[in-house]
Amino acid sequence: MENYNQTSTYFILLWLFPSSRTGLFLFSLIVLIFLMALFGNLSMILLIFLDTQLQKPMYFLLSQLSLMDLTYISNIVPKMAYNFLFGNKSISFIACGIQSFFFLTLAGAEGLLLASMAYDCYVAICFPLHYPIKISRRVCVFMTIGSWLLGSINSCAHTIYALHIPYCRSRTINHFFCDVPAMLTLACMDTWVYEYTVFVSTTIFLLLPFTCIVFSYGRVLLAVYRMHSTEGKKKAYSTCSTHLTVVTFYSAPFAYTYLRPKSLRSPTEDKVLAVFYTILTPTLNPVIYSMRNKEVMGALRRAIQRTCSVKM
Repeated sequence: MENYNQTSTYFILLWLFPSSRTGLFLFSLIVLIFLMALFGNLSMILLIFLDTQLQKPMYFLLSQLSLMDLTYISNIVPKMAYNFLFGNKSISFIACGIQSFFFLTLAGAEGLLLASMAYDCYVAICFPLHYPIKISRRVCVFMTIGSWLLGSINSCAHTIYALHIPYCRSRTINHFFCDVPAMLTLACMDTWVYEYTVFVSTTIFLLLPFTCIVFSYGRVLLAVYRMHSTEGKKKAYSTCSTHLTVVTFYSAPFAYTYLRPKSLRSPTEDKVLAVFYTILTPTLNPVIYSMRNKEVMGALRRAIQRTCSVKM
């Protein structure tokens, strides 16, 4: 068999939508969603950075989530859009490795960051007097750097492995981006050891944070139930439901995709599920957090008022 690792310098990515009017409509929809994600996440980052009333640990973590989401969707959609517009399905071997590295880094880092945000909420509601000590700016920076660093280390290991195995079948990756498990179906060697490491990594970077999030919110809901303040209960329920919505949108399709055995996976199903955690979730996060958060909406109104007063 021909070894494409040595004879070829590119892969072929399959499009997410067909080359038809329906495909053009879906493409336009994806581009619109991408622009919404750019606007929403950039607005959230700028709003938190510029508004003095949002200079709190919770919003610092939220700004990092927006940064991750912005990078996440920008790593996938522009290349997919370029390929569709110019009828070019190829991606270079190096570009595929870079795209895979950033995808895996952001996937792992976001799971850890969501767990950090749950811990922030847990301390704020269950230990309000200890909050300034336990969740200081320094602690938030440490949690953020830790999320990026651990995600990068995990991603580096997976990407190096994927780029050094021999590919001797088709060069066509049955996905719309360089997803390592989809790449490994082209390998001409047994990859069961790597499939086991995927399971371990998904457990560490998705299931463990998800377990911590569930535990944190279980304690939060118990504390909220004991509250006497109706307003406090409403605010706590709003914060919890917002975060749980974000976590569910992100974690459920991810876990279903990567924890299934190879024999049960379907390329079409994997691509549809990937749309949720690579395109829809980065778009919905700023909408969910802004619409359900009075402080963010207040900061947005102040920013609009300042802009209008400057123009007048």
